[in-house]
Amino acid sequence: MRRRVLFVMLIFGLPLLVSESRAYEEIRVEKGGTLTGVVTLNGDIPRPKGYNLVTFPDAVYCGRISDGFGWRLLQPFNVGPENGFKDVVVLIKEIKKGKPFQYTPQRIEAVDCKFNPYITIVRDKHNVEIVNMDPVMHDIQAYETSHLGARVLFNRPLPVSDRVQRRKKDLLAGKHVKNRAGRILTQKIKMSKGRDIFVMQCGFHAYMESWGLAVKNPYYALSGTDGRYTISEIPPGTYKVMAWHPMITKEFEVTIGENQTSELNIEIDAPKGRLYANEALDGTRFGMELLGGSKIVPIVEHQKR
Repeated sequence: MRRRVLFVMLIFGLPLLVSESRAYEEIRVEKGGTLTGVVTLNGDIPRPKGYNLVTFPDAVYCGRISDGFGWRLLQPFNVGPENGFKDVVVLIKEIKKGKPFQYTPQRIEAVDCKFNPYITIVRDKHNVEIVNMDPVMHDIQAYETSHLGARVLFNRPLPVSDRVQRRKKDLLAGKHVKNRAGRILTQKIKMSKGRDIFVMQCGFHAYMESWGLAVKNPYYALSGTDGRYTISEIPPGTYKVMAWHPMITKEFEVTIGENQTSELNIEIDAPKGRLYANEALDGTRFGMELLGGSKIVPIVEHQKR
């Protein structure tokens, strides 16, 4: 049936629809410009999310990153000493032609019950690699999300390395266990129409959270530890630029001149009030007696609220 429709369209000169995957055209960029700047967060850093480790598996091992009172904290706002806002995606939207789109599959690691990196930029309809470095089981669940609601993207267990010596006594004691990579899981990211954001979480450990943005052109950057970003080889013109973070989205308009560097410093006001149902609170404890003689000791990272 599809072949018949294509034949009729060709015979009568009707325009063929071009799929989204072919929408971007690689060309030689003449007199391209550069966009650079700093992303900053103005105001107080919001309080982190809080997860009681006793209510999840592997409390002692995963508690190697914790606050010392049995809680794992998750802080989506990574801000430097001069308010530089790390892990913000700066993307030029709806650019159809430009430099070659070179993409290497991004790697997400489960290390000490934490997904690294927190933000992953993926080329739509291309692969990511996910690997378990821990001696405990993890399961990665990914959901597309938008105003349309969440939709399952994939749900896969992450294999543990065959070389890991899973000595329960050492894990319960919180002793150092060497991280070894399990079999790499390769997963294709294929977003539904109208969606480009996805969130990943471990099915066993809810505090293992990571976010992704699927892009259709190579004109993007992720702000560094000082909040700086740079996008180069941009064809001259006027564009819409999006600054995206799981908690914030802002848009701007910029004009790129021939062989010129344009500066766009992005100031984001810190959201106020309570952001999460499970916001971390001070002086809380629950169920530590369930561990018996075992203790949750933050030997990898002692988190601060």
